[in-house]
Amino acid sequence: MSSTPPQPASASPLPEGVTDPNYVPLPGRLGNLTVIQQHALEKFKKELQDEGHFVPERMDDATLLRFLRARKFDVPLAKEMIVGAEKWRKEFGVDDIVKNFDFKEKAEVDKYYPQFYHKIDKEGRPIYVERLGKLDVKALYSITTVERQLQRLVYEYEKFLTERLPACSTACGHPVETSCTIMDLKGVSLSSFYKVSTYVSEASSIGQNRYPETMGKFYIINAPWAFSAVWAIIKPWLDEVTVKKINILGSGYKDELLKQIPAENLPQDFGGTCNCPEGCSMSDSGPWNPK
Repeated sequence: MSSTPPQPASASPLPEGVTDPNYVPLPGRLGNLTVIQQHALEKFKKELQDEGHFVPERMDDATLLRFLRARKFDVPLAKEMIVGAEKWRKEFGVDDIVKNFDFKEKAEVDKYYPQFYHKIDKEGRPIYVERLGKLDVKALYSITTVERQLQRLVYEYEKFLTERLPACSTACGHPVETSCTIMDLKGVSLSSFYKVSTYVSEASSIGQNRYPETMGKFYIINAPWAFSAVWAIIKPWLDEVTVKKINILGSGYKDELLKQIPAENLPQDFGGTCNCPEGCSMSDSGPWNPK
């Protein structure tokens, strides 16, 4: 006889399209809501509709739940957050960026500040890599600007939500809502970091406030002895939930990464076996880009 206690019934059904028989939603997701959480979702949705803030094409229940989780299911705070995000979208010109943004300098920027999506981890999350240690500020800002870097960031967030996550969800047979991030600090200098701290601060703010609850795993690797000074600057920009998801590793990170990421999906530079012909940072390889 099994000793596993029975799971309480969810107040919401599983989302459509689940084909993975072993899928168990995390708390606060569709298929694993308490009665109070389900009522909060219904109230949140109705108030947005009644007050003219509801945008059907990007406010499905899973998205509304992201904002609710970010505000611990406090409906007024979640509403303030999502209304603020919609106002920001208009001011930042997100719709225009999605339609028209062309990051022509991508290949050059990749030489001086690689940032890229590459395949998936063992739970189906898109892997996002940022190599802050390769940063060459002078060269970077001779070919691009902070403004264009932020526009690229937003373009990639939108693509993450509308293309990468749906493709990963289909491939895995269950909803995938978050990323697995690797930030490589090998060779990072404090002086270079300070020069891009404005970008990093604004990027952190956009991620937390406009695209909440999209971080699943976050590994900071090759953290140097001086990283405590950098972390002291970054940490106040992040909320408590985000900080708890961050795993800070030194140079002995390989085994920890391989617990989460299949070797064939992890670039050779990080101890995996993947070696994309065009370079992993430029391949955009993953379920969202079948070849």
